[in-house]
Amino acid sequence: MNAQILTQKEQLVAGLAQLRGLLGIVALWNASGFSVLTEGNDVLLIVILEDESPASSTHHYIQDGIRIQERRLSKGHIENLLALRNDRAITRLIIEGDIWVDRDDYLAGIRASFLKYPALLKQQKLLNEFSLFLKRSLQCKEFIFAGEILDAYGSLLRAIHHWGRIALIEEDILPEITMWHQIRSRNPEVYKLYEELTASTETLKQRVELVLLACEFSVMSKMGDCCALLIRILEEAEEPISVQKLLSHPFLKGMPTANIPLMLNKLARKSVIREVAVPAEEELFSLEIHYRVSTDSN
Repeated sequence: MNAQILTQKEQLVAGLAQLRGLLGIVALWNASGFSVLTEGNDVLLIVILEDESPASSTHHYIQDGIRIQERRLSKGHIENLLALRNDRAITRLIIEGDIWVDRDDYLAGIRASFLKYPALLKQQKLLNEFSLFLKRSLQCKEFIFAGEILDAYGSLLRAIHHWGRIALIEEDILPEITMWHQIRSRNPEVYKLYEELTASTETLKQRVELVLLACEFSVMSKMGDCCALLIRILEEAEEPISVQKLLSHPFLKGMPTANIPLMLNKLARKSVIREVAVPAEEELFSLEIHYRVSTDSN
């Protein structure tokens, strides 16, 4: 840390230390000049305060020619973000940033607990990534059918990205924003799919079709593991349940659910679960589809 940065750090810490309820300060300097996380500023500060403070506020200022973005987050707000692990930027800052202030080892405790996925969160993440993989794979097929090979390529590349995240989450590893170096050392099979799609000598259409086939075979073999949370909800239900009741289940609280209906359709087609037609409550001549675990899957 050069003398200018050290001086800036001391001045900023001295000022922020007076904030009521201060728990910690994490900093990220824009060393490359191109950091997306700092949003064009020279330094991004995450200031964590006790819960009586506003949940979130943002401040921009200049000090001695250095542009600073300061985000003040309440303890409850930051813990919700980290529990769901949906805000990858905040997650990266809290886990990898430079800790300037850490009262009562608050940030140290967060980092230590963050190294392993809780069981429910792990199941939620696997389900979400698999649903995104499936969505992108279907988009790829749709684009191939329409003759839009470049769009098919883009969808398949995103699908493999989600498959790579699945591979890391299965090993209790937090996927980084730049994750392919993680995949290369930990899951050569997934990395090989990525290389075959992006660097093979076949035509673009051949690459897309071959990698899609290989990717589908690999991922479908793990559908049961990735969808274990949905299957568990249906197993524990006393009777077949509607999609709306499923989406409001506590096990799915806080996670994206937009692709759950797509997953239910896929699981039903693979006979992992069953569709049960029941009379609709509001439409006398309509049948509503409910879901239960297939007896053949046990």
